[in-house]
Amino acid sequence: MSAQPSPDAWQHRGACRGPHATVFFPPAHFERKVERAAREQRAKEICASCPVIDECLEYALTISEPHGIWGGLNENERRLLLERRSA
Repeated sequence: MSAQPSPDAWQHRGACRGPHATVFFPPAHFERKVERAAREQRAKEICASCPVIDECLEYALTISEPHGIWGGLNENERRLLLERRSA
């Protein structure tokens, strides 16, 4: 066992862990626009109180995560943030 923390140790402290984790990703079935907006809002509310929101967002940006809510942002919001950073 190493004394060094794992680079992904922040993931174990995420507010998204647990039974409500499903709101962070789209369901396997069709989701209407209004349903998606409500699901994403619930996920973002959870993110707002998360102690590792910054680490989560940086991770998603670094790996170009194409799906879900990470660090309080959805995939379109993360793409726009990356575009602004590279401008």
